[in-house]
Amino acid sequence: MEPRGIRNNNPLNIRKSADKWQGLSTLQEDREFFQFVSMEYGWRAAFVILCRTYYGKYGLKTIRDIVSRWAPAKENNTEAYIRHVSDYTGIAPNKVLGSPKEHPTDRLRNGCSRERESAPSGADAERLRHGLWPVTLTSTSTITDVRL
Repeated sequence: MEPRGIRNNNPLNIRKSADKWQGLSTLQEDREFFQFVSMEYGWRAAFVILCRTYYGKYGLKTIRDIVSRWAPAKENNTEAYIRHVSDYTGIAPNKVLGSPKEHPTDRLRNGCSRERESAPSGADAERLRHGLWPVTLTSTSTITDVRL
């Protein structure tokens, strides 16, 4: 059976909340996690959470800070998750990542999704590499320009 994140087009397993994400499936059959109409919309929501919410709102700027909030120890082996993402990205867990506008977030997103067994492959990986997703940041946009 495919991992839950793949089945739901939700590669980082975003939990259900009051948020009205673009691209949500009409039918939400998973009790815990959002389901999206395509992987692009699942990645888009992950990008918004990682960049606008975690970086912009909460000021989380290291892999350790981000993963500790994303995958809390009460539900995950957070330290193993942090090591995995750090190893995958080649970025030390406590190194400040800098602005998402200045530094690509691809490796961080991929590292998190690999931990969730939802890493993009095939056409999705190709779209991610070339930035062909429903949302992008330009040199003049800010993190808050990205809408749900």
